Amino acid sequence: MIVALASLSLAQDQPPQAPPPPGHHHDMGTGHQKMGDMHKQHMDAMKADLEKMKASLDQMKANVAKISDSNEKARWQNNIDLWTTMVGHMEQMMKHMDSMGSDMGMMHHGYCMGGDHHAPPPDNKKPE
Repeated sequence: MIVALASLSLAQDQPPQAPPPPGHHHDMGTGHQKMGDMHKQHMDAMKADLEKMKASLDQMKANVAKISDSNEKARWQNNIDLWTTMVGHMEQMMKHMDSMGSDMGMMHHGYCMGGDHHAPPPDNKKPE
């Protein structure tokens, strides 16, 4: 009985716990939201740049068709080929980034926002 009373007395003497510091997992919702907003802004800017690049590339293609000098035409065709590759690469990067953003959103709304915050994320590995 004395041990029980002593432990109750010690529990009452302890100061209340401070709230978790900023950045703690309970505060992650706002951080994820900011990251999501930044991702969307970045993706929108990249899409706009890509559309400008495609328009310029289309203009270059139309102009190269009018060039009669074979050396000059070959030079401009090499330039078009380079920019076509670059635009294609940017499109692939955007698709990858967009899918990563979608995955982050699913983690934010599924794993981070619901259930046990201390549980590890689900294992998405496929059996070999």
